[in-house]
Amino acid sequence: MKEPLVLLPGMMCDARLFGPQIAELSNDTAVMVAPVTQGERIEEIASGLLDILPKRFALAGLSMGGVVAMEIMRRAPDRVSRIALIDTHPLAETPVVAANREPMIVKVRSGRLDEVMRSEIGASTLAPGPYRGEVLGLVMEMARTLGPEIYIRQARAMQRRKDQQATLRRCKVPALVMCGAYDTLCPVKRHEFMAELIPYAKLRVLDNAGHLPTLEQPEETTAALREWLAQPYVLQ
Repeated sequence: MKEPLVLLPGMMCDARLFGPQIAELSNDTAVMVAPVTQGERIEEIASGLLDILPKRFALAGLSMGGVVAMEIMRRAPDRVSRIALIDTHPLAETPVVAANREPMIVKVRSGRLDEVMRSEIGASTLAPGPYRGEVLGLVMEMARTLGPEIYIRQARAMQRRKDQQATLRRCKVPALVMCGAYDTLCPVKRHEFMAELIPYAKLRVLDNAGHLPTLEQPEETTAALREWLAQPYVLQ
């Protein structure tokens, strides 16, 4: 039987980020979305998830979800049957980026979550097109649902994230590295770099997507994930 698929959403996102993929893939695959909201360190979040996830699973993470996915792979490589890293990157936060999170946290504490989310995931991070406004609207809805405390927790976890290049070099399972060509948060070059680190990675760049291809180009994203799920194992 095919292994279950675990999806990890990005910062301030929930299962709605993968709505189109859940609808399509759940016809023949057990799909679960695991929250990345518990803990102020990526290690804490990964450890908590490993306590509740299936014994062995396919793992896909987008943005912060990809960061958590890499930590899960580092901690329990024998439990991850394949990995998909979407619009993310393996490097630690630079001091500048980590410091820039502080004023954002202050704003969120003072009730300005919407303002912060609009500056972090704005129109410039997505591909142009008729659905961009709709996608941004859903991003705001997800953020409001999760609320300020989770924003602060996730921002702290991202500030303290560790470099995962060594984890990717040790990866021996089918790996998909995927991003949108318009992603300004995690540009294509970072994904090319990631794909080079992973021994058996396939790189997919979606021409008409930005940072959230699961919503911007749902059919193309689902097709890429389906192909990855069907990819034979290279090494065991």
